Amino acid sequence: MSAAPLKVLVIDDEPPIRKLLRMGLSTQGYAVLKAPNAKTALDLLAEAPGLIILDLGLPDMAGLDLLRTIRARSESVPIVVLSSRGDEAGKVQALDLGADDYVTKPFGMEEILARMRTALRHQLQVHGERPVFRAGDLSVDLVRRIVKLRDQEVKLSPKEYDLLRVLIQHAGKVLTHRFLLWELWDELTDPQYLRVYVRQLRQKVEANPERPQHILTETGIGYRLRAPDG
Repeated sequence: MSAAPLKVLVIDDEPPIRKLLRMGLSTQGYAVLKAPNAKTALDLLAEAPGLIILDLGLPDMAGLDLLRTIRARSESVPIVVLSSRGDEAGKVQALDLGADDYVTKPFGMEEILARMRTALRHQLQVHGERPVFRAGDLSVDLVRRIVKLRDQEVKLSPKEYDLLRVLIQHAGKVLTHRFLLWELWDELTDPQYLRVYVRQLRQKVEANPERPQHILTETGIGYRLRAPDG
């Protein structure tokens, strides 16, 4: 007996985008629920979707308010936000309100499928952290606190390790500056501190710190650690 397909709730007021996502996701084996507005979306939450794709520009309710409402009802359902190219502030707000990732319009199906896989993988990760993280030439033993680049051990300061650990806990997911500052300092500190530690960490865990392959910058938003292998 095969498992039931994962339900994906698509919330977007543009019929062409709903059609594109329905066709693209259906071919990948997902069951698609469609909502052209917030009211329909809230009704469809009763169907217990396994993932939500949410456009921030809705006709009957601000997308961020809907995101806040969904998060109040379900803390764990992965949410991927659709946003316009220039709306960095909206992306940051959405992530801080609990969105798992974002895709900028116009988008390709491969991009949104990759973001969905990352969000679903992250949901599993938070319930059971891997003892050893591997991505390319970087490996981190989270039990023994041993970091290696190309099999050579790398010495990190306590704060550098804390930063790397938070990135690993959310690997593949974009983390806002605000989130990282709270996680590392327990209070809002000057973002310059974060930039300094990211730069120092890159010097140690990147083969070429000027062209990072692991700790990626999301311009105006925050940072994303490359997802683990496998």
